[in-house]
Amino acid sequence: MGVLRPVAMAKVGLLGLKDDRERVLTALHDLRIAQIETLSPEALKETVPERGTELQRKIGDEALRFRGLLSALPKAPTGAPVPLHSIDDILAAAARVPIDAEVGDLKREDDRLLTEERSIDETTRLLEKLAFYPDRLEYLRAAHFLTFFGEADAGAYAALRAAMPAEADPTFFESPSADGMRFLVVLRPAGADALARVAQGRGIRLTAVPDLAGTPAEETARLAARRSEVVRRRAEIASRLAAVSVQWYPTVAALDEALTVENRKIEVLTKVGAGRSTFALEAWVPERDVPRLETALRGIAGDKVYLYRIPTHDEPPTLMDNPRGVRRFEFFVRFYSLPQATEWDPTLVFAIVFPIFFGFMLGDWGYGLVILLISLWMIAGFPGARFLPGAPKRFVKLIMGPKGMQQLAYALLPGCVLAIALGLYWDEFFGYKLFHAWFGYTAAIDPANNVGLLLLFAGYVGLGMVTLGFLFGALKEHFHHHPRGVVAKAGGILFAWGVALFGLAVIHKATSFSANPLFGVYIASMLIGILLLLFGEGIQMGGMAIIEVVSHILSYTRLVGILLASVILALVINTIGGGLVLGGTVLGIVFGLVILLVGQSFNVILGVFEPGIQGARLIFVEYFSKFYTGNGKRFAPFGAERRHTVPSVSADGTAVGPLVQGPGGA
Repeated sequence: MGVLRPVAMAKVGLLGLKDDRERVLTALHDLRIAQIETLSPEALKETVPERGTELQRKIGDEALRFRGLLSALPKAPTGAPVPLHSIDDILAAAARVPIDAEVGDLKREDDRLLTEERSIDETTRLLEKLAFYPDRLEYLRAAHFLTFFGEADAGAYAALRAAMPAEADPTFFESPSADGMRFLVVLRPAGADALARVAQGRGIRLTAVPDLAGTPAEETARLAARRSEVVRRRAEIASRLAAVSVQWYPTVAALDEALTVENRKIEVLTKVGAGRSTFALEAWVPERDVPRLETALRGIAGDKVYLYRIPTHDEPPTLMDNPRGVRRFEFFVRFYSLPQATEWDPTLVFAIVFPIFFGFMLGDWGYGLVILLISLWMIAGFPGARFLPGAPKRFVKLIMGPKGMQQLAYALLPGCVLAIALGLYWDEFFGYKLFHAWFGYTAAIDPANNVGLLLLFAGYVGLGMVTLGFLFGALKEHFHHHPRGVVAKAGGILFAWGVALFGLAVIHKATSFSANPLFGVYIASMLIGILLLLFGEGIQMGGMAIIEVVSHILSYTRLVGILLASVILALVINTIGGGLVLGGTVLGIVFGLVILLVGQSFNVILGVFEPGIQGARLIFVEYFSKFYTGNGKRFAPFGAERRHTVPSVSADGTAVGPLVQGPGGA
């Protein structure tokens, strides 16, 4: 488990006999600890790329076949995982599955019937709207006339009729509807362009009348009977597919998984080098998992497979492995940029600091409780979301998908709890001071009355975050053997503390050496810090760093600014809305309740976005900028979890199931 650092990686090479290659690749797949890389130029000199074979093409064809069968069959219980000993066993078992023709015919028929059913439903809906037409539909078909059905409001319909040229010889059948007018228009082809132009300009949707013979009522009855036949036949097909699935789904699922594994092994062969009787590959493996890999290889091939470490300066892939609670906040770090494998993982600090910032800026137990309940609703999977208005749902989906929303909800939970606790202490409930009104309670520290104290607190928070960022930066520069970088980061710390303490001394008018014996230390700290920054970063970058240090510390005062903005906005809403409600008039009560409901809802939305965005920004910009590079490459190990077939190795690398062999066994 990695805390503050991504998991350490080792680049390893593997050399073995071709006879053992299939078993080795199967074990690597089931262990899921190796990201297989393209061979280095040095290794390629001694090997050649693997070429495709007829067997590999056959495996690919069979994989496509069983993927199609699996998607066609309804799911059924699969039972215990199936052992498959070799590629020969897999292909032999696949050849014994005889259901392709029947399943294919049934699915094609079902697809055709589904298309027909949807067409019937669409035609039936149109015929219901054509109920005002009394004659047979075949009368609307003629070689020299076109017929369309449309719906429009009264104004658009009148414009359409007026725009029809005389040579079109139009005839209209119309009927009022709840939305305006339903109509049939029969015209010569010469008027088609004018009809289409006006319809498009007025937003009128025209539909061609279906090629039917009877009256709308007769055709509706006929289509209803045909639809019943279609539904009955589709039910028979579903029943037959279910019966086939009960018998064959476990076998199909196991073979699909086994063939998918073999396909993955074929795909990775493009990165594997081959000799006359040997093979070679290179991979990134977590340092902690190298012993497991060695154990697995010994169990497969004994001393016939050679595993060795490769010294390299290449940037390893990044694997983040934080504790479970902290892992929820990896979402934010990945959203910003994945850390490089050789730098600090900032997730732990983010997991501690972000909830504190969020809860402090929210600071109201009413808002905190509402956002907490919304977060729990999101974590539960959005139950009842179908009843919400469409526009808000579409807006939320534009911002973030359901999985992202759930990750955000998990991250907001501790911040909401802190907001509730601070709100109870500050006596803030949607801007109302309930405890003061009920019990005469007054908080010792109140946001509205102790702004200076809270600003001082925010300044110290900023100083601490900037210092921590510089500290991580200095350690990173040390580990990367950049001594001037270490000097610059140390200068940043000295300058940050010097300018902060110098500013406090000026505020408290303690700028004389007699009143403040440490005043000279503050000045010396600033000057030494400036010199170290200029030496470590250079004149231009060091000068910018000096400005950034001051601005970044002061930037944390936004913690208080957003808190006060929420408090004052709630006070304004309550004053205006509450005043109207207490005015006593019916109109005033209605308007007052609307202002309270809309205003407080708006403040709740701001309570999510402002503390969330600004809290993350203070970490991303003012903290990350001191040490964080990002742009890491995600660790993507070869392999996937098995569900229907027996894995070849256990979690500790020892063999637990049959190892897939090449053709003919081993």
